[in-house]
Amino acid sequence: MKRTALFILTAAITATTVSPAFAASTFRQLNGERLENASVSFDQLLNENLDKVDFQQLRRENLDKDAVNFDQLRNENLDKVDFQQLRRDNLDKDAVNFDQLRDENLDKVDFQQLRDENLDKVDFQQLRRENLDKD
Repeated sequence: MKRTALFILTAAITATTVSPAFAASTFRQLNGERLENASVSFDQLLNENLDKVDFQQLRRENLDKDAVNFDQLRNENLDKVDFQQLRRDNLDKDAVNFDQLRDENLDKVDFQQLRDENLDKVDFQQLRRENLDKD
């Protein structure tokens, strides 16, 4: 009796452990097949339809409808902010000083050596041919 109960308990634990993993792998496989088959390519749709929209016209229409004109808001408020003062205030608060970090670390990198090491990794003639073919 104990063996039967132990067998049933083991089978139940195994079934609850293995079946979600099996279902997940099946779902990934089905999702991959769906994407490969007849799924919608949003990048392709975007590229096909970009020339059909006149964004400047839409912008003008929205501005005519009293929509928020962010260009105008930005221009009105730019002179109200002293960015140099904000920068100094942040530096006084021990914020990261990227200018100082850059100056401290520039001498630690030998850019010429990096360039020399990486020049042979790029086939510039091949890149040129590929880019000429696109035109």
